[in-house]
Amino acid sequence: MSIRFGKSRREGEESVTEGAQECGVQAIKPVISGYARIVNGEEAVSGSWPWQISLQDRTNWHFCGASLISSQWVVTAAHCGVSTSDRIVLGEHDRGSSDEPIFVASVAKVITHPNWNSNTINNDITLIKLSSPVTFTDRISPVCLAEATDDYPGGLLCVTTGWGKTRYNSFTTPNKLQQTALPLLTPANFRTYWGSNITDIMICAGAAGASSCMGDSGGPLVCQKNGAWHLVGIVSWGSSICSTSTPAVYARVTALRSWIDQTIAAN
Repeated sequence: MSIRFGKSRREGEESVTEGAQECGVQAIKPVISGYARIVNGEEAVSGSWPWQISLQDRTNWHFCGASLISSQWVVTAAHCGVSTSDRIVLGEHDRGSSDEPIFVASVAKVITHPNWNSNTINNDITLIKLSSPVTFTDRISPVCLAEATDDYPGGLLCVTTGWGKTRYNSFTTPNKLQQTALPLLTPANFRTYWGSNITDIMICAGAAGASSCMGDSGGPLVCQKNGAWHLVGIVSWGSSICSTSTPAVYARVTALRSWIDQTIAAN
């Protein structure tokens, strides 16, 4: 049984990253075990994933993650159902603290992929244009986008981050940002788990003792290339019990890159 890692609501290229040299490199360095919850993850170093965003509704309830890709654009999952009334919270680590130097941005436009299919969870991507550009700081900066021609091989260790549930049956999500290192799977490998549910616009990672879970949706799967972190996947769906022995599925950014570029250029 599969489930999109959807809203944890209360129910119990250069054209993109302005100054491409600035993307994907943190001022505050992460410390990653084994790369070195997300289920079986660990708390991230505060500020070490400066593109990580918490999407919150008007009551400040965290329902999905997202990634900052330029001063005015954010990417998340289509199934998160973002609206223009939602809040884009940047620079956050501990959602239970009122002392962090967070920045709350408002939404100008929500643009979902025209071929988004909620039944097959294909083309699970939405772009969000912020009402005004954000100022980059040590704790707020963009991730690089994977190029359409990039190849990320099976076995490569990448990292996913989020405030999603640390147990599938938990009633709450963690206050502090969690991270975990996950290996990418080859298409042949992940089809052994998910079969015909997998399309060319999906990539899988995990099945190695950790997993994304509900509330992580829309957040980043990042891999290092040439010294910078690149957004390779967007948390999409997976095991209904967030099984750490089953790979989670992510929207494949290399397959969606041209749509991202065209959309931003037109808006």
